[in-house]
Amino acid sequence: MDDEFIHQQPEGNLYTVQSGDTVFSIARAFNVSVDELMAANPSINPDLLEAGQVVHIPVTASQVTCPPGARPYVVQAGDTYFSLARRFGTTVEAIMAANPGVDPDRLRIGQVICIPGMAPPDRCPPGSTPYVIRAGDTFFSLARRFGTTVEAIMAANPGVDPDRLQIGQVICIPRVAPPDRCPAGTFPYVIQAGDTFFSLARRFGTTVEAIMAANPGVDPNRLQIGQVICIPRVAPPDRCPAGTFPYVIQAGDTYFSLARRFGTTVEAIMAANPGVDPNRLQIGQVICIPGMRPPDRCPMGTMPYTVQAGDTYFRLAQRFGTTVEAIAAANPGVNPNNLQIGQVICIPRS
Repeated sequence: MDDEFIHQQPEGNLYTVQSGDTVFSIARAFNVSVDELMAANPSINPDLLEAGQVVHIPVTASQVTCPPGARPYVVQAGDTYFSLARRFGTTVEAIMAANPGVDPDRLRIGQVICIPGMAPPDRCPPGSTPYVIRAGDTFFSLARRFGTTVEAIMAANPGVDPDRLQIGQVICIPRVAPPDRCPAGTFPYVIQAGDTFFSLARRFGTTVEAIMAANPGVDPNRLQIGQVICIPRVAPPDRCPAGTFPYVIQAGDTYFSLARRFGTTVEAIMAANPGVDPNRLQIGQVICIPGMRPPDRCPMGTMPYTVQAGDTYFRLAQRFGTTVEAIAAANPGVNPNNLQIGQVICIPRS
């Protein structure tokens, strides 16, 4: 049976590759994973698909409905009803009963059968969450990925043989508690799709090494969406260049809006902040703004005023009984045509 087993094609449908197809697009079209598709087509180079090429579309566990008390299982090389019965603590007769019409002497790699007694856990232990085994998973790799230990995963899955994990099998993974408190000089960050330590270092103006140092035990190659890590804060510039002042980024800020608010240009802000990505500004980040800093203290005979919606020098002059020229003189460097809500200027006292 072994030679026949190895050379038989997986159970499933045939598909003829069309121009523009990729392994990813085919897998998505047939609702299978790339791993499952590749396992069913071991001789195919995923980077060299050709129009007219025939691929096998596997039947997946999600497409099979098993009797109560049994769950789908994808046949692997070397599997027999006898070996499966021993592995999963059942009998050959029980497997045969759960799979009427299946010839136990003609099992095919990739074929989906039903195994009694493989029902996923009804409820994972407190502090753990269900996880569906994928190709290549081991307790060791899962422990590294989720920031836990092999021992903790084994404790959450009594009766599961870590050397016999099956694609589609459901186990319980201990949850990784987010850091109670990030180290001084860092802040918590929730991992998003596509994040890497390198992309985060660029985004937050830090280094991969600094992020790794702030997250001991976190595998940068196994980041998970929703995982909480600590990001080193970007220290404000020790000293902004002459003719500029520090500014803390607020929600909605862009170089364009800041240029308008402070009467400068995008190019001038970029020149004052080499190495800062204008498309990755972060709330709380400190940059340098060319021009005159908003007044810490208004000149004698004036008072501070926070610009409101609709304010102009003309309206303010009327409101406070002064002149446009007097307001302009009290605020050198402020562009009266680009007043921003929240901006602080000085108003001459009447």
